[in-house]
Formats: sequence, structure tokens, C-alpha cells
Amino acid sequence: MDRQRRFFLACGILMLASEIWKQWQLAFLLGGGHYNWWYFPFQLCSIPMYLCLFIGLPPSRKYTPACLTFLMDYGLLSGIFTFFDTTGMHYGHAPLTIHSYLWHILLIFLGLCAGLGKNADYTPSGYKKSTCLYLACAFIATLCNLAFHSFGDINMFYISPYYHMKQKVFIHIAAALGDGPGIAVYILSIMAGAWLMHRFWDLLSERRSS
Repeated sequence: MDRQRRFFLACGILMLASEIWKQWQLAFLLGGGHYNWWYFPFQLCSIPMYLCLFIGLPPSRKYTPACLTFLMDYGLLSGIFTFFDTTGMHYGHAPLTIHSYLWHILLIFLGLCAGLGKNADYTPSGYKKSTCLYLACAFIATLCNLAFHSFGDINMFYISPYYHMKQKVFIHIAAALGDGPGIAVYILSIMAGAWLMHRFWDLLSERRSS
């Protein structure tokens, strides 16, 4: 296993260990032994953890460029823009709040490492593959939102049809157009933001190779 893959695997293991700690804290320290599905780790900001772990698996070698591209496009985007609205990062327990901030800082770091490591796919095809992965995850999130709604509050990817949009800017779009169109605009906006990230990395790659 090369050094880059070992690095991302180590980060994935660290993220997984911290996520297990977080879930234990939420369920037993704050939840009194009752699991809160709202915190199930399948948000856009959670996907880099799974990808880092996947990158460390032997069969992942041919998929590594697509995973790195997702990290530098969607992972970096989610890490940065979370700091524009930090309300969801605060808990009634200081260590969890610190964990949330460190997690999103790590997402930014991972995105930068993926983009600067030269093994990601900077082409339009690379963006298409990372976007297909994003849409696949959003589809899975939707299935979870629909299937597990009866078990408690769950809003994976913040696109559940059972809840009003709460994100800044999009809350006003959803209020004007309805939650369905608001969710569509939200998803398209994330894709557009990831495209801008991808173009940045593409231009940087061209400058580095010239």
C-alpha cells in the first residue's frame, strides 16, 4: 500500500473511532440509552469517512481516483460551507461540539490533500464520477429518510420530505417554492458548488504541470 493510501486509511480509522465515541455519547450520555436517528452517520459530511476507509482496501485501487475526486470536490465543499452556518455543530456537551468542529476542519484538510496529491481525476469525467457518487449517496439517504422515519427523527443529507429546509438561504427558497423544489435547488446548488471546486483544482493542476 502506498503512502497516500495509508494516510487516508489512517484518517478513516481515526474518523470511525471518533464517530463511534460520538454515537456512544449521544445515545448514553445525552440520550439516556435511547438512540437518536437524527445523528445517524450518513450525511454529506460523513461520506469522507467511508471513502477514506474504502481507499485502504486492496480492491479499491482502481476506484481511488474517483474517491479522491469526491474528497476534493464534495468533501472540501461540505467542510468549508458548514462554517457559514455552525448552528448544527453545537451540542449540549462541549466535547461533542469540539469534535464537530475538528471533524469539519479535517474534511477541509482531506479535501486539500486529495486535490494536491496529483492522483485525483481533474477532468470533466472525474467530476461526473464524483457527482454520480454524490447522487447515489443522496438516493440512499432518501431511502433511509423514507424507510426509518417511523423510528424517530431522521433527516439524512437534509433532504427528508418530512421536514422543512433549515439551511440558510435555502430555507427562504423552500418557503417560496415549497419543500420539494427547495430540496431540488439545494441538491443542484451542491452540485454547482462542487463543479466550481473541480474547476479550481483543474486550473491548479494545469498550472502545476505547465
